[in-house]
Amino acid sequence: MNLILFGPPGAGKGTQAQFIVERFGIPQISTGDMLRSAVRAKSPLGLEAKTIMDAGGLVSDEIVLGLVADRLFENDCVAGFILDGFPRTISQADSLLVLLEKMGKKVEHVISLELENEEVVKRLSGRRTCSVCGKGFHIIYEPTKVAGICDVCGSELIQRDDDSEQTVLNRLEVYDLQTAPLKNYYASKGLLRHIDGSGAIMDIQKRICSFIDGGAGDHP
Repeated sequence: MNLILFGPPGAGKGTQAQFIVERFGIPQISTGDMLRSAVRAKSPLGLEAKTIMDAGGLVSDEIVLGLVADRLFENDCVAGFILDGFPRTISQADSLLVLLEKMGKKVEHVISLELENEEVVKRLSGRRTCSVCGKGFHIIYEPTKVAGICDVCGSELIQRDDDSEQTVLNRLEVYDLQTAPLKNYYASKGLLRHIDGSGAIMDIQKRICSFIDGGAGDHP
């Protein structure tokens, strides 16, 4: 079973990806992780990527696709995989299609976790972190006993810059711009599955299982 997972910041994509990994026994493939691993391993692609990144450039689609190809040929991908963070563009999606066809594989589901922007802002802007011990809290979902004070060490809580409401809204705008063409691309192929990302984690997991196990989906 070969999957692609989309989800805006704060939608719980990481949690649900891990659930899919454990439930279906397939590896999660993150291009960011692969890139860092290739650089550490000093592989030919890794060395080429490092040279580009050190110069402040963007790693080309060719390099990213090469990393994906190498990873998909590994033994743990025989039963399937879940792609996280790739493809990011229509060009990458086309290249992935060609690659999988050569391997005799195909994408079976593209799962898009959907969450209202208002809920995303509430989830992310409400996060607080202890300035000393690093323990995380949430002003709504996991409040401290004393507002603004860490329950563990008694230090002051802070809000990370990237969790401010305006920053979250900016991140959502970028996400929508980047993923909208890809959603349309996969919807036109009858592969896009919209999953409601609101509610309890287990409820979202059940929705994912019903789509994957039943092969159901909506195609806007």
